[in-house]
Order: sequence, then C-alpha cells, then structure tokens
Amino acid sequence: MATSDGNESATTDEKQDQYQRGLDDAPEAGELEAAPLPDAAPRNISGWKWWLTMIAILTSTFLYALDATVVADLQPVIVEEFDSIQDLSWLSVAFLLTATATNLFWGRIYSNFNAKWFYIFTVLVFEIGSAICGAAPSMKVMIVGRAIAGAGGSGLYVGCMTLIAMTTTMAERPVYVSYTILTWGIGIILGPVIGGAFSESAVGWRWAFYINLFIGAACAPVYLLLIPNKDPRPGATIKQRAVEMDYPGTVLQCGALTAFILAVNLGGVTFPWDSGRIIALFVVSGVLFIMLGVQQVWNIFTTQARRIIPVQFFRSRTVLILFAASAASGSCTFFTRNDTPLDAGVRLLPFIIALVVFVFLNGTLMGRLGYYMPWYLVGGLLTVAGSALMYTIDHDDSASRVYGYTVLMGAGVGMFLQASFSVAQAVVEPENIPPAIAFITLAQFIGITLGLAIGNAILLNASQTTIQQILPTTPLADIQAAISGARSGLVQSLSPELRGRVLAAIVDAIDKTYILVITGGALVTVLSLGMRFHKLFGATPAA
Repeated sequence: MATSDGNESATTDEKQDQYQRGLDDAPEAGELEAAPLPDAAPRNISGWKWWLTMIAILTSTFLYALDATVVADLQPVIVEEFDSIQDLSWLSVAFLLTATATNLFWGRIYSNFNAKWFYIFTVLVFEIGSAICGAAPSMKVMIVGRAIAGAGGSGLYVGCMTLIAMTTTMAERPVYVSYTILTWGIGIILGPVIGGAFSESAVGWRWAFYINLFIGAACAPVYLLLIPNKDPRPGATIKQRAVEMDYPGTVLQCGALTAFILAVNLGGVTFPWDSGRIIALFVVSGVLFIMLGVQQVWNIFTTQARRIIPVQFFRSRTVLILFAASAASGSCTFFTRNDTPLDAGVRLLPFIIALVVFVFLNGTLMGRLGYYMPWYLVGGLLTVAGSALMYTIDHDDSASRVYGYTVLMGAGVGMFLQASFSVAQAVVEPENIPPAIAFITLAQFIGITLGLAIGNAILLNASQTTIQQILPTTPLADIQAAISGARSGLVQSLSPELRGRVLAAIVDAIDKTYILVITGGALVTVLSLGMRFHKLFGATPAA
C-alpha cells in the first residue's frame, strides 16, 4: 500500500503491521488506514534555510491573531474619532465574516494552484486590508479594510497549514502544526497590548495596523526566495485550473455562511432575535444552504473532484467527528476584568502558556506514540473541569484562583486544539489534504463565530438589565458601549460603591458565558468516545 503522501511503498513488514491494525479497526469510507511514514521530508531545503522558512510561514498565524484582537483596545478611540458607535460591532463582525466565508475557497485554491504563489497572494490581500484600516478616513472604510484583512487572513491561515502539510512528513507534522499555536498565542496576547499602547501613544492608533506592513515586508524575501514551490497539478495550465474551479458553489457557500454569520452576530445584540431582519437572514441562509447541497451532491456546474464542499468527507466518521470537535474547541472564552491593555494581556498569560505547552506536548507525543483519541478524551474532561470552576468565580475572588482555573482550562483545550489538523491529514487521500485543512479550519471558525455571538448576547443581555437598575438615568446605548469596552470611562467615573456593583453585574454575566465552554468541553469528551483507538502515527519525527 502506498504511503499517505504518495511516496515509496511500504515494506512487507510494515504492510503486515498495517494489515493487522486494519483487522482490528477497519477504515471508514473515504479514509486511509494508518500508513507507514517516509524517512525523508518532502522538501528540497534544510538547515537554517528550512527554519528561516518555517519562521516566516508561522509569522502568518501571528499576524492573523494579532489583527483579530488588536481592535479590542482600539474601539474607544476609533468610535470617538469617527463618531460611529452604531457601527462598533462591525469592527469584529466584518473580519470574522469574510474569514469564515472564504476559507473553503482558499482550500480549493491551494489544492488547484501553486501553493507558494497563492500564499504570497493572500499575504498581499491581508496587507492591503491592513493598509486600508490604517489610512481609513471613516468607519465605513475601516469596516471595508477589516473585511479585506479577514479574507486575506483566512488565506494566510489555510496557506500556513497547507505549506506545512506539503513540506513535512506525517510523523513530524504534528510537531510543526503545534508551532502554529505558539505564534497564534503570542499574537492573541500582544494584540490588545499593541492596540492599547498605540492608542495612547503619540503616533496614534493607526500604527497598530501599519505594523503589519513592516512585518510582512521583513518576511517578503523569505517568501519569495525560500518557500519551496509546491504545485499540486504539475503540467496543468492556468486556464485549465481556472475553468475547473467551482464558481457557483463558491458563491452559494459564501452567501449562505455570510447570511448565517450576520444573523448570529447581530441577533440579540443589534436587533432582537425575533426581528424581521434576523429571521430573514436565517431564512436566506437556510435556502442558500439547501441550494448549495443540491448543487454539490448532483455536481451541477462542477465536478466531483473540484466541488467547493468536500462531500466525500461526510462519508468519513473520523473526519466528521474531528469537524465537530474542532468547532467545539472554538467556543472557549477568556475571563476579563476592568483592566488596562497591559493587564489584560498579563491576565491571559497563564491560559496561553498552558495552552501552548500542551499543544506542544500533543504535537510531540502524538507523533511518537501514535494515538490521538486519548488527547480528546482527557482534554475534554480538563476543559469541563476548568470552565466549571471559572463559572463559580466572583468579582472579589483572588487572582490566583482565576489563574489556576484558567491554567486547567488552557491545558485541556491545548490537548486537542490543533490535533485535528494532523489527524485529518493522516486519514484522507493526499489530494484531499488542502480541502481537509480548510474543512477543519471552517469548523474552528464556526465554533469561534457561534461562541463569540452567543457569548456576546449573554454578556450584553444578562448585564445590561442589572446595570440599568443600578444606573437608571444612564442611556441604554452608553451602558451597552461600556459593557463592550468602547466607553470604559463610564465605569471609571462612577463612585467606588456604584463601580463595584456594576463590575459585579458584568462578572456575573461573564460567568454565564462559561456555560459555552463547559458545553464545548463536554461535547469533545462525548465525541472522543466515538473516535478510533488505533495507532494512526507510527514513526519518530525526523530531526
């Protein structure tokens, strides 16, 4: 039997071992068995050139995470400068919407065109979006820039995972995938800090976006000169590749996800859940999803090999479980208090450090030991325990309790957060690796989208009723803006007694959002019981 990346055939002993594993645990339709692993990495560079290339590629996940969170502490100054509090939610929604709606498209692009050059193209798209945000003369232009940056950032993320898949062996891949969470964690921590620092500095908030241009420019020589050329279809012309893209499916998929994301993000916050606009968005999303399903199943104006939705994955129990588990992992939220930007970053450190450490442990040990199911089972249980303890937190509780509980939660999430990328690639055919990466990425984005939307609705609705009773003369719009962080000065201006009551109301509402994390961890635990307990990876990672 051929190896999972299409290289040399397995030896006789390896075949016998693989056959024995197959007797114990036969693969689902559309899956590969646990294939033996090649000794040599599928790349033509090594040493310092390889590590420089990896650092440059991993920088993309840093930039993506940085841009996703940098607006957290920029909201007050942006709203004040553009006098557009009613558009505040769009700063995050626009970025998340285009990122989620386009990632399957990027997966198909990377499976059809040269991965190196389209990765560089997504870098340019992301940088253009960042430049527009930095130079924006109005909130509407800022929102357009955020949307462009979101689409480019999604391409960066899928491209990073695709390039890792194309340049590493199956055994070493979990280790390199785990590196992405390090750069992601650094970006998550530094985003609010950098945003807040620039908003208070002499150069101004716009440089929080311009900084992306300098980082991209520093990495450009590596992108152009060192990233290996990986063409999934050598010999095919550009015209052949372009003609075979699933344009109708792409339009339907983007439209369906866009309507759905708008509905879940605006419902309960900007408009009531039972308003005509929100109901219409859900109806439009449902109709487009039905049309998309018909078009994909019957291959209307597309082919089975090129359709935007990897329908073949729906016949794989393992891939579907990984999709659900990845979506559940996106429901994690962070505990926050009335902090400065630096304090907010510091409070995230225990969670992020625990997350990064256990992602590295997962990436290193899963590739060596071979089993993946226990990581989801134990990780899910730890996530439930940590988030349940966070649910009990009060405003007056010590910081040490908060840190301890978040470390427990971070350790649990870290055990399975990035594992699905490596596992999915190991159980699909080589030509399906880029779509599989996009499929798992979509799951994470959907989980994050639903988690943030529901969490924001719970936070806003649960806290504003109590705060209105405490501050009956304060306009509702000001209360909502203060809860969202856009007008934190309102809380600071209150007397110590009123400030304590308001913060207690917000903390109580935050506690309720941890029900989502408990649910996500419980879902991962249950899903792990349906996973195959077999040795998927079987060799020591290459040096």
